[in-house]
Amino acid sequence: MTNINLLEKNMERHNFGLSKYACSDQNAIRFLEEKEDLRSPFFHDIDRIIYTYAYVRYSDKTQVYSLKTNDHITKRMQHVQYVSKIARTIGRALGLNEDLIEAASLGHDLGHVPFGHFGESILNKISLKNNEGYFNHNIESVRLLMNIENGGKGLNLTVQVLDAIMCHNGEFVKGKYCPKPKTKEEFLQEYQSTYKDKDAVKHLVPMTLEGCVVRISDVIAYLGRDIDDACMLKLFTKKDIPKEIVEVLGYHNREIINTIIIDIINNSLNKPYIKLSDSVYKAIVALKKFNYEKIYNQALDENSKKKIESMFEINYDAFLNDVKTNNINSKIYQNFLNYKNNDYLKNTTDARKVIDFIAGMTDDYFVNCYNENKLKHNK
Repeated sequence: MTNINLLEKNMERHNFGLSKYACSDQNAIRFLEEKEDLRSPFFHDIDRIIYTYAYVRYSDKTQVYSLKTNDHITKRMQHVQYVSKIARTIGRALGLNEDLIEAASLGHDLGHVPFGHFGESILNKISLKNNEGYFNHNIESVRLLMNIENGGKGLNLTVQVLDAIMCHNGEFVKGKYCPKPKTKEEFLQEYQSTYKDKDAVKHLVPMTLEGCVVRISDVIAYLGRDIDDACMLKLFTKKDIPKEIVEVLGYHNREIINTIIIDIINNSLNKPYIKLSDSVYKAIVALKKFNYEKIYNQALDENSKKKIESMFEINYDAFLNDVKTNNINSKIYQNFLNYKNNDYLKNTTDARKVIDFIAGMTDDYFVNCYNENKLKHNK
């Protein structure tokens, strides 16, 4: 056996022993055909994602708590790593393609905006007001990877990875996840429909079992960890968690994660779907409801919300004016538009350019921009 054959065999050995329901490397689809190097397609996608500028910015993006100085509070970077580890654990136990799982896990939240879900809701209002359609962070993640990164050329990721990212939204929990096969054209139709149909994002279903694993792992990763963060901030204690939830899932993050992972494996092994037992599913729904009441709905007070909304509006108006007046000294040119190709510049509206720019910002950069733009606004 030659060295090159041995190398290829070593790089592809994860394909041996996969479940018949797994997505093998041979089934990988790209929009533009290209010759793969030593790396397999999904493994290659992992590398392309972690070397993006957007991936670097994870480290200063809010997970739940904004405007907090505690260095131990989870940021978006830690969350995607938790999702990846949980999803790969499930995937390995079920004989699924771990490279596909890791690529989708690490890329799933790239489109999250400054100040988390609250910031997303404000950018959605701005987008609708300016006739740019509905804004959803999972859709922006896909847009970023297809149309913004790499100077506007995109990364030519596999459709399976893009689809898992698009369909990851853990806000919509189900007791059973069944993959829905798609063509490239069907993926694009679903993607484009989310800008026009408010409810389209709620009905997205991954095309692979690996995508289903990433979706439920997003939920598993934040449920217990968000409670740990809330307790660290002394918002409540774990004794406040309803007894009926604790009896099923446990108190601590490690117990919650382990319980749900084992439950999924036991109910999904050698099956063409990902399933939770009724008791664990009900406990997850109840815990999610508890988290909304005690954590997510309390993460920002009304004064903070008004301040952040004003910051978004001032930043948007200022940068839109800079684009329309061709203010090449503006940050939107110096740090964004100057690095985009002609296709992006010609085929993207001024409003969408500003939305893309703001969506990609870290919290600190967003605040710095606001402080500069506020001075112009008040003149």
